[in-house]
Amino acid sequence: MSTAHSTGTTGVHIGMELPSLTVPVTRTLIVAGAVASRDYQDVHHDAELARSKGSQDIFMNILTTNGLVGRYVTDCFGEHAVLRKVAIRLGAPNYPGDTMVLSGTVTSLDGATAGVRVVGANGIGTHVTGTVTVILPEAGT
Repeated sequence: MSTAHSTGTTGVHIGMELPSLTVPVTRTLIVAGAVASRDYQDVHHDAELARSKGSQDIFMNILTTNGLVGRYVTDCFGEHAVLRKVAIRLGAPNYPGDTMVLSGTVTSLDGATAGVRVVGANGIGTHVTGTVTVILPEAGT
């Protein structure tokens, strides 16, 4: 996975585009994310059962996607950034073997609090859209 750059509050402005994050969607990531979030639904770990339910394969659960969105934003603003709200909506599934690219744009700025619009796309289409509210770290931290 690529690493985004920390900016602190210096230079953050409405309309600022964040560096993208490329996430290889592996079978291990999907299963590990489901297990870590205690989501034992078969569609997240059993390909045969997922196919019997109409899916082409296992697919990523929303909690893993939510975690990746949060990680993306904190990677962009630094380890001292604090997530206040993450609100996402899923679209196209993330299947093993695909790649999701997360991108973001600062949509609001109120002091040290920023609103970020995040989109994650894969080979099928848009996997996730959402907004993140983040408290930015002080410059230099």
